[in-house]
Amino acid sequence: MMMGRVVGTVVSTRKDAELEGMTFLIVRGCDFDGKPTGGAVVAADAVGAGIGEVVLYAAGSSARQTQVTQNRPVDATIMAIVDEIAVGDERRYVKD
Repeated sequence: MMMGRVVGTVVSTRKDAELEGMTFLIVRGCDFDGKPTGGAVVAADAVGAGIGEVVLYAAGSSARQTQVTQNRPVDATIMAIVDEIAVGDERRYVKD
C-alpha cells in the first residue's frame, strides 16, 4: 500500500462497461505529515474518499482485490481513509 492525498477528480462519460458507476480520484503521494512527495495517479475509489483526504491506495494487481474493483480493469484503488498517522510517540497527521 501507498499513502497519498486526494487532490482532484476525473469525470469520464464514455468508458468501458466494467467501469460504469465507479468514481475516479486523482491521488498524489504524500509523506507522514500529508505533504506532497511524488507524482499523481488516477485511482478508483472503493471507500468514498473526498478531496483533501489522506488515503491508502494500492496499485497493480492488488488494486483489483476489493469488492468494488474485483475483475475490473483498474490499476490503482483507494482502499482506506487515514484518520491518524503516528511515528513513534509523535502524532504527525490527524484528520480534520
